[in-house]
Amino acid sequence: MSQGGAAGRGAAKPQDRGWAWMVLLAAVVLQGLTLGFPCCIGVFFTDLQHEFQASNSQTSWFPSIMVAVLHGGGPLCSILVKRFGCRFAVMLGGLLSGLGMVSSSFCRSISQLYLTAGLITGLGSCFSFQAGVTVLGYYFVRWRTLANAIASTGVSLGFTLWPLLSQYLLDEMGWRNTFLIFGGILLNGCVCGAIMRPIQLAPGSLPQSAKPGEEPGSRAEEAQLSNGASPHHPVLQQHTRRTKCFHVLQKYLAFDIFCQNKGYQIYTIGVTWMMMGFALPHVYLVPYAIHNGVEERKAALLISIIGFINIFIRPFTGLLSGHRVFTGRRIYLFSLAVLLCGLSNFICVISAEFSVLILYCVILSIAMSGVGALTFQVLMDVVEMDRFSSALGLFTILESITLLIGPPLTGLLVDITGDFHYVFYNSSFFLISAALFMGISFCALEKKNKLREASTGHLDNPSRYQYSETATEPKAQSQSPPAVEYVTSI
Repeated sequence: MSQGGAAGRGAAKPQDRGWAWMVLLAAVVLQGLTLGFPCCIGVFFTDLQHEFQASNSQTSWFPSIMVAVLHGGGPLCSILVKRFGCRFAVMLGGLLSGLGMVSSSFCRSISQLYLTAGLITGLGSCFSFQAGVTVLGYYFVRWRTLANAIASTGVSLGFTLWPLLSQYLLDEMGWRNTFLIFGGILLNGCVCGAIMRPIQLAPGSLPQSAKPGEEPGSRAEEAQLSNGASPHHPVLQQHTRRTKCFHVLQKYLAFDIFCQNKGYQIYTIGVTWMMMGFALPHVYLVPYAIHNGVEERKAALLISIIGFINIFIRPFTGLLSGHRVFTGRRIYLFSLAVLLCGLSNFICVISAEFSVLILYCVILSIAMSGVGALTFQVLMDVVEMDRFSSALGLFTILESITLLIGPPLTGLLVDITGDFHYVFYNSSFFLISAALFMGISFCALEKKNKLREASTGHLDNPSRYQYSETATEPKAQSQSPPAVEYVTSI
């Protein structure tokens, strides 16, 4: 059915009910297929090293590129979402992910894996994952925190099932055939995308300051043309190009929010620094266990333990953080979870016994549940929902840089020293310092805002979004969910 036909039937309100829960179910599966997938790469780490005669650093580039592109393709995903909608972006991502893994099964060098499994699969996972997160923000309003937490359990399911499936298939048919099967599994992202029916804001809810279809900067051009300037004048053309370039960057990368909103600025810097160490245990835990004499099947089981515990902890974390007591304070829960992740790494330094590694996985999974459940909810807290897609683009492209360089640099250090303990030392340093930076900075920002509000005499409600430099909630009259309508064209 066309959009016009949908508009003629009147506006519907699907938030928090009805089809929204089917979309949430699709998001759970989608996050298991995208964010959960890279966790199984450690199972193939040793086999790939032997197959291609590669070092730790060279082999770690493969999962690093995959995860970095998964997070750093945000601006491209934003363009796709704004241009074609979330459904198209998710389905295109599923197609690319499957194609990348099928191609990987035919690779003859580690550098070819960088392109196929790293770039193509990573980009497809990025489109599917980030578009799936974005659509949840529109389908859920009242239960948004819970919805994000439930969706993130898909990552836990992925962490539980991918390593076990990987080890079984690897033992039975080798890594090439396993990658081929993985390509078929990842194509199910297209099915998840088909479930995500688009919704559209009613015409009356569009901002009055911007007309639909009006390009940024067009008024300035009209003003110059009305003064007699030729549209083909070189100076005017150069100015137009600059204006369009600036507004494209502002639209898809949210540089204006980064400069003006201190809360978003602190959070983005903190998470970017945190990612230097966050992914290290996921990449090196299985090789570290095998290096210390743990059987391969037991080593793969360690990642599954992390995922299994996350399945139960993440929804609880979402419910807890969604309580009104934590409104405006979720950033402190997030910082505490990051701090616990960093401290837990010291357990691996003490001993590499399998029983000790199980204890490490239990504590790490509890901390990871807080990080996973709150990462995007805190981002939704500090920026307005209508700019979330753009803010997510800049947020993820910055963290992708540290995700890309963190594991290879640590792998190089392990190659030079021959000591896997540096993996956990590095991870702890980045995680603990990021947690302290975010917690202290937001506390200082909250005090600054309170002093400013007290000095102007407009201290209305200090518990709402205390850590945001700019207003991130709509006015009282616009707090009800926006009128939306189904676009059911298939």
